[in-house]
Amino acid sequence: MAGTPKKVLVVEDNANNLLLTKDILRHHGYEVIVACNGHEAIRLARERNPDLILMDIQMAVMDGMTAGRILKGDPATRDIKVIAVTSFAMKGDRERILEAGFDDYIAKPLNTRELPLIVKKHLVEASDPERETA
Repeated sequence: MAGTPKKVLVVEDNANNLLLTKDILRHHGYEVIVACNGHEAIRLARERNPDLILMDIQMAVMDGMTAGRILKGDPATRDIKVIAVTSFAMKGDRERILEAGFDDYIAKPLNTRELPLIVKKHLVEASDPERETA
C-alpha cells in the first residue's frame, strides 16, 4: 500500500477476537483503531474518520446493530463502509444485517485468509465508487 495506511476501526468486545483481527490487519499494513462497544465506535468514527469499520454485532453497552444504524444515519459517518462481524448464523441473519445498512457481513470464526481480501475489496470500492459491482 502506497502512501498513508488506510484506517480500520475494529469494534469487538472479545479480547481474543480483537487481538486476532488487529494482528491480521496490521500485518497487511492497515492502521488499526480499537473500540470495545458501540458507544466508543460512534465516538471514534466521528473523531478519527476511519476508512472502514469492522463491527461486532453482539456487545454489551451498545450492540453493533444499534451503532451501525446510528453511524449510517449520521451525515458525518454515513459514507464509511461498515462490515458486520458476527457469530449469528441463522437463516435470514445476513439479510437482516444488510437491511440494517451494513455494507457486508463476515461470519465468525474469522477466516484469517479471507478477512484481508474482504477489507481490501471494500476499501477499493470506497475509494473508487465506479468500480463497485451491482
